[in-house]
Amino acid sequence: MSTLPLGTVSKAEFLITYDNNRFDDRLKVAWGFSCLININGVSILFDTGGDPKTLRYNMDKLLIDIKSIDVVVLSHFHVDHVGGLYSIIKSNNDVRVYAPSSFSSSFKKKIQNHGCEVIEVRDYIQICEGVASTGELGVAIKEQSLLVNTPKGLVVVTGCSHPGILRIIKKAKELTGTNIHLVMGGYHITTSSLNEMTSLIRHFQDLGVEKVGPCHCSGDIVRTMFKQAYTKDFIEVGVGKIYVVSTN
Repeated sequence: MSTLPLGTVSKAEFLITYDNNRFDDRLKVAWGFSCLININGVSILFDTGGDPKTLRYNMDKLLIDIKSIDVVVLSHFHVDHVGGLYSIIKSNNDVRVYAPSSFSSSFKKKIQNHGCEVIEVRDYIQICEGVASTGELGVAIKEQSLLVNTPKGLVVVTGCSHPGILRIIKKAKELTGTNIHLVMGGYHITTSSLNEMTSLIRHFQDLGVEKVGPCHCSGDIVRTMFKQAYTKDFIEVGVGKIYVVSTN
């Protein structure tokens, strides 16, 4: 398969607005995930956490203007990733919502009834210059991940990685032909075998993943083992974490 055009952003800022891991003590933690990505004047909210009040509280503390959000990308149809959506679009319906086509028609219709444009995602789709969706992956639980092509390589943002974290990484490389700078988000690794975990980390390294930032559903054992393996290239991800990639 030939790679697809994506473009590159000169600077990308990733701000974790919702997670069950703590980073900024001012903020509330709760089960779920949400990340605000600012690139080239475009503000993209990837997932919306589970509890709308917690999401809004954290956004208020982080001085995020909800009306400044241009795009919402929903990874998959679980409440801990879509639960805060309506609190966002009630305040700002001038957003494009990228939802997997497998989402229920009633859910998509409700978004449209708020006045938002819904873009159904089935395959790889470019969202703006330097940013794209992997398209729906998986069978039982279909999920999309976000690809941001930065000056240092691809940042892959995952919701829960239900299709398999290695499959997502391989798909990202296949689609773009770009090296992986960082994989950040939920890894959803269910194995408790240390041998299997060691093998998984080796696969990450063999695939050229430079930095890792597991959070949300990844689990403490997974985070600890990745931290031991990646040392300085392990990113401590929790609510309030800011990670910036730029040409400087």
